[in-house]
Amino acid sequence: MRCEFVKMHGCGNDYVYIDAFKYDIPNPSELAIRVSDRHFGIGSDGLILVAPSDVADGKMIMFNLDGSEGKMCGNGVRCVGKFLHDEIGGAFKKDELSIETKSGIKYLKMTTNEAGEAVAARVDMGKAILKPSDIPVKLDGDMIVSRELVVQGVTYKITCVSMGNPHCVIFTDTPVEELELDKIGPYFEHNEIFPEGVNTEFVNVIDSRTLRMRVWERGSGETWACGTGTCATVVAACLNGICKKGEDVLVHLNGGDLVINYTDETVLMTGPATRVFDGFIEI
Repeated sequence: MRCEFVKMHGCGNDYVYIDAFKYDIPNPSELAIRVSDRHFGIGSDGLILVAPSDVADGKMIMFNLDGSEGKMCGNGVRCVGKFLHDEIGGAFKKDELSIETKSGIKYLKMTTNEAGEAVAARVDMGKAILKPSDIPVKLDGDMIVSRELVVQGVTYKITCVSMGNPHCVIFTDTPVEELELDKIGPYFEHNEIFPEGVNTEFVNVIDSRTLRMRVWERGSGETWACGTGTCATVVAACLNGICKKGEDVLVHLNGGDLVINYTDETVLMTGPATRVFDGFIEI
């Protein structure tokens, strides 16, 4: 079967998008591995199917580059909104969209340019999950905030948050550019206290409304951005007294910037959605 795809990214967090309204993909996990290869495939952090939904405008089904299925991707969901708005159009060409994900329905407010194309979105990501057993993380207490964890002989202070997927946030004085994430990240991802693995964010504090972050994502390795991880980072910053609830916080990522606002009711994420190219692939 010859299948059309669109390559898109949010702050460099790139995925291959396929219209599952139109195509029936028999083995998306295997396809994700194939298309993600940056030497022999299209090259991406994974595969996202944009599918019909009974409860929302559309459904996001995402797979990491190792073929594992993910629950949620903040950068990906913005691009799903753009895909519905620009690629499928029709009833989806509207300012507000709802997207079904494995971590619930996400509500998007689209930003368009003069040509009517979606270029960015604000996403209502829902409430941050702080209860350890729900993240999940195998540590006692009501929350995990600045808790010491020894990894490969080094003591880190971790704050754990779920935004539909588990995150471990570490604030460090070491410039994140100097960290060897390919060596450090896997020891967090596969640590026994994280039964479902974990995404790990390493963060420098610039000021109370500006952070710098790098991320190691479970199943994908280091990516240029992580939407849920950026949300988790700002939640963690508020829990640690670094940032304040209800204020916009700018987070610098390898691939660009996201703006996060954490309130008692929800976490709002604003950032770009960018189309790179389209093409066809044999499945």
